[in-house]
Amino acid sequence: AGAVVRTVLPDDIATAVARCAGDYRVTSFMVFHAALAVTVARLAATTDVVIASPIDGRTDRALENLVGMFVNTLVLRVDVDPGQSFSDLLARVRAVDLAAFAHAVAPFETVVDAVDPVRSEAFAPLAQVMLSFDPAASAISNGASFAGLDVALVEPTDVPAQLDLQLTVSTAAPGSPWQLQAIYAHDLFDAATVGSMLECF
Repeated sequence: AGAVVRTVLPDDIATAVARCAGDYRVTSFMVFHAALAVTVARLAATTDVVIASPIDGRTDRALENLVGMFVNTLVLRVDVDPGQSFSDLLARVRAVDLAAFAHAVAPFETVVDAVDPVRSEAFAPLAQVMLSFDPAASAISNGASFAGLDVALVEPTDVPAQLDLQLTVSTAAPGSPWQLQAIYAHDLFDAATVGSMLECF
């Protein structure tokens, strides 16, 4: 069972993220990944941070015209040294992310089988935190029309928490605030705690 907390990322922070990404030759996703890794490291009192992230699974041209959701999960493991600078962490995150992207065709289930972690119904294998950087989410949330078909977002009445914490960053047009959404496991956290986590992030 899960619940949702939403907040706004002010435009000045979104602009700063884009500037930081340009200055350090990384993507905005990598800046958010590094920021989330620092947040998780501090809140969990650890230096070994593993964050999952969904990635487009349409790597085969034969899948381009098929309707359906083709998504794979990447497992991004970063060592967060409290003594290093944020720019050093960004360089490490960049290397980890690019290596993961290069192996994005490896199905998550195959990776789990190969690593053979402790299995439990109490937590997901390999990563319990997910980061989704979804530039299209804000456009869909406003509705869209395709060849006479109107598409609108439907909010579910029950929110499943597939992991302990799933953070989604939804971008917006320049000058507009970005949206942050956290889906969390209700058995582990309450709304106030997750709100505080988002503020830290």
